[in-house]
Amino acid sequence: MSSQAHHRAAWRVRLGDVIYNSDTRAGRVFDLFLIAAILASVLAVMLDSVAPLRARYAPQLRAAEWTLTALFTAEYLLRLLTARRASHYARSFFGVVDLLSLLPAYLALLLPGAQYLLIVRVLRLLRIFRVLKLVRYLSEASVLTRALQASLAKITVFLAVVLTLVVIVGTLMYVVEGPQHGFTSIPTSIYWAIVTMTTVGYGDIAPETPLGKGLASLVMILGYGIIAVPTGIVTVGLTQAQRGAWLDTAPAVTCARCGLSPHEPDARYCRRCGEGLPSLPVSSPVS
Repeated sequence: MSSQAHHRAAWRVRLGDVIYNSDTRAGRVFDLFLIAAILASVLAVMLDSVAPLRARYAPQLRAAEWTLTALFTAEYLLRLLTARRASHYARSFFGVVDLLSLLPAYLALLLPGAQYLLIVRVLRLLRIFRVLKLVRYLSEASVLTRALQASLAKITVFLAVVLTLVVIVGTLMYVVEGPQHGFTSIPTSIYWAIVTMTTVGYGDIAPETPLGKGLASLVMILGYGIIAVPTGIVTVGLTQAQRGAWLDTAPAVTCARCGLSPHEPDARYCRRCGEGLPSLPVSSPVS
């Protein structure tokens, strides 16, 4: 390798260390500056959606949006240039988010209004967990993900049942109330059933006949029970996921009689044969 090529490679390594490594002073300053720019970009998009502010400061807001877009575009290209494997970064979660945060600005050149999709840049703030040394909290997110995955089948069945109920209730309400009371179609009645069953209650449509009011009362009471079901499902899944996370990291305590392992952290006897379990060693405090 020539000295010039070696110099270019060393430059990419140094720059990549600043961009990807927040443990160094330069990397931390870069990440904090990036977070500030993301916040400024999200704020500019929000202010641009306020009609009086847009009418008065449209040129300044547009200039800020494009300046920040140019900054983020340069940053994305530098990440591709300095990554050990550009394809890995491009396909990673943050790589996809970084790209999606750029596309709306350029898409707005063809589709007016698409610039408001730049609000997706708020996802880039997830880097704050790494910058502020909060990565340990991400392990809790993995437990929640495992809980949701474990509960997916139950939640799917639950949603299918709820969907069936709102279709039936909406159709009944259409038959009972009819267009003269605002239930102009079955889809409109299903919309009312969803709003009522979820206890939102916009009040834009309401039954007027005694039978309709009785059916609405039944749906409202049913709604409270329906809200409790997914909560219980996810709670059980979360408990099981937390137990699974502990089993993945806990020291294995094996029963001397039947060989069963592992056991709960506070178990004193084997759950299979009742044999007494050895106590886990307690680490001495660091002096």
